[in-house]
Amino acid sequence: MPNSESRADGRADRTRYAQLLDHAGRATVGLRAAPGRPAARLWGSGVLIAPGWVLTCAHVLAASDGRRRDTGPDGVLGVTFDGAVLPARLAYDLSRPHPDAGPAAARADLALVRLIDPETEHPCAWLSDQPATLLEDAYIFRGHDQPGAGAEGEGDADTGLRADRATHAPGAGREGCDPQDGGGPQDGRRSRTPGQRRGPRAVTGPVDPFIAVRFGARDARGLQFGSDVRVTPGASGGPLLDCDRGEVVGIVKGRHQQDHVGLAVPVTALRGLGPEHLVEGAEDLGPDPYHALMSRHDRWHWAGQGLGRAAGPTWFDAQHAIMAGRGRLWGVQERLQALDLLARLPAPRDPLVVEAAVGEVLERGERPGTWLLRTWRDGHGALYQGSDPYTELRAFVHYLRIVAQLTADEVRDVPGEAAAGVREQAARLTEFVQAKAVVLQPQDRRRIGPVRRRPRSVLVEFEPLFYDEGGQELFNWSVSEGYGQGQWLRVDVQESAGGVPFEQAREQVLRRLGGRLLRADGDAGPGARVRLEVAVPEGRWDTAAGQWEVAASTRRTARLRPVGPGRAVILRDQGRREQVDPAWLRRWQALAAARELHALRIPPRPGADARSGSAEAIWRLLETAAEGALPALCHAVADGFGRDAVGVALDTGFPAGLWPARGHGEERDCDAGCEEFHRGVRELLQGSGGVVRLPELVRQLRAKAAEAAEEGTHWARDLILLYDDPEDPIPPLFTDRPQVSPR
Repeated sequence: MPNSESRADGRADRTRYAQLLDHAGRATVGLRAAPGRPAARLWGSGVLIAPGWVLTCAHVLAASDGRRRDTGPDGVLGVTFDGAVLPARLAYDLSRPHPDAGPAAARADLALVRLIDPETEHPCAWLSDQPATLLEDAYIFRGHDQPGAGAEGEGDADTGLRADRATHAPGAGREGCDPQDGGGPQDGRRSRTPGQRRGPRAVTGPVDPFIAVRFGARDARGLQFGSDVRVTPGASGGPLLDCDRGEVVGIVKGRHQQDHVGLAVPVTALRGLGPEHLVEGAEDLGPDPYHALMSRHDRWHWAGQGLGRAAGPTWFDAQHAIMAGRGRLWGVQERLQALDLLARLPAPRDPLVVEAAVGEVLERGERPGTWLLRTWRDGHGALYQGSDPYTELRAFVHYLRIVAQLTADEVRDVPGEAAAGVREQAARLTEFVQAKAVVLQPQDRRRIGPVRRRPRSVLVEFEPLFYDEGGQELFNWSVSEGYGQGQWLRVDVQESAGGVPFEQAREQVLRRLGGRLLRADGDAGPGARVRLEVAVPEGRWDTAAGQWEVAASTRRTARLRPVGPGRAVILRDQGRREQVDPAWLRRWQALAAARELHALRIPPRPGADARSGSAEAIWRLLETAAEGALPALCHAVADGFGRDAVGVALDTGFPAGLWPARGHGEERDCDAGCEEFHRGVRELLQGSGGVVRLPELVRQLRAKAAEAAEEGTHWARDLILLYDDPEDPIPPLFTDRPQVSPR
């Protein structure tokens, strides 16, 4: 029997945690036969965790012979809550995955019961997002034993045992533990709870936890805990509440036959929930039920803090009262808002993405974590490392920044309202992160800034410096990863006071470019090939980057292969950067909106001598061109007429153009080769489907020309596509990384 000192300690702790214990008691339910069926004893307990959803142990819903309980028509069972028995159905059984799922399917003694009436209002418990290891101040709860328990005017009903001081939990094994199946005698006080079928009313009376746990520990079998009072039958499926954190950390599973020892299933075992656990005929939560369930949980708790709500104190209010004064920079209010924002994002495309993000934040490399991480919420929970408040804050800010960027990258180029909604939610998370990052030290803000993202392109830029004494132009160069919308990260650079000749700069780039492209492909996702963009100054518009040969692998002696047939390659004007010219943006928008593209031949007449076309005529031709026009030149563009024509096209705002790397000079007129080139360009544009498809279409054309797979494509072997998207301008010069170009 507990002595007077332990009873006094228990009363003191219950006073400290009174609000939290009240919320937990009201979220605890009983499971029994369906409403209207003959009265039967309590099967076990459960806990409301999301609107319409009860979490319990799977064995609670099974009879002693292992078969599922005898339920009403269509599998209806009863959930005793707030003085009534509500109809519900078993929806997910984690102990019995579908046979087709195979041996790898997760198995746990957990089940999810769904209330049939979706309009039923009720409280929800807070499920922890982190694993429980040691317990010092904890309670377990038992559901109501009778349908009318606690209803006004229906007399008193048992809500559980008195709260008593527990002893240290011995290391009892799973053997000898009985599931708490069925009802039984109860000890303790009775309390009056107002009944209500459509949601909880204001709190009018206390709800007692039925046993206090002072010490508990986790091992391979689950969470073991000890008490001075034997765990009463009917407790299985009820919540194990860690009062120090204000969270439900486990679901009571069983008791030792002789000792005052119990076993609970950690709530983190719910991470194994998948479509294979859906009970036949039940309504599902979608393709990722765990993500959907926890999103509903987190959004419900955030909505409970809305202004103007008539309800009383919330679970968060109870957590805040317990945690206040602990000096944490990432407190329960930050967690509540962060998890709500994460709940509004799509599920990660792969759980490994979550593990990688956590590993990057905790600087543990690619080593797998101790706990399974399925969702962004799980990753958040993995960051509680017992660090000092500042280090903890920095970790959460860093992690959420990674999540926001990864999510935005996933839908970066995806059309439609759904993708736009995801981008909006990712932007909201980014704003939240920026608001929390203001208190970080400058070096930490810089370190967290460059988030590893999914690149869409690699940009090689040749920057002209000046001419040496021999009249040779000298260059520096840089390589950047592009993420769209003018966002770039410089990853390689060659800067010197004197620079090097263009050919030498190009060779320096090519020695490193193969590996850089392969790394960007890997970061972009399985099977991805990022686009190669090459920015050159005027006079270098004949750079045939599509014919560059780069290393095919990261081996030291890797073979070289042309880059053009395997990935999109485009040319950009190195002079377009600081400000987006209105004519440039207008032309781009017109090309993007045009139903059909057509080639604008320069000079306009076949066989026309370049010298016979005045500069003014070229200006008029380009300024008055239709919206879907795209310049096409068969002349050499490094100098002379071709260079001037391309310059005029850029000055009049054209964002795209086509020409061969080895066009003919002014010394000869157009010939049959020119006619073949212009015919091929016309055919390419007529079936293009829009300007944004041109880089890939030109790549396909280069690939056919390289393999000689189709007659009449050899003209495209050295085809150059100028493609300058003003909505994704190249980065400005002389900036620290990462760079975001002005829009």
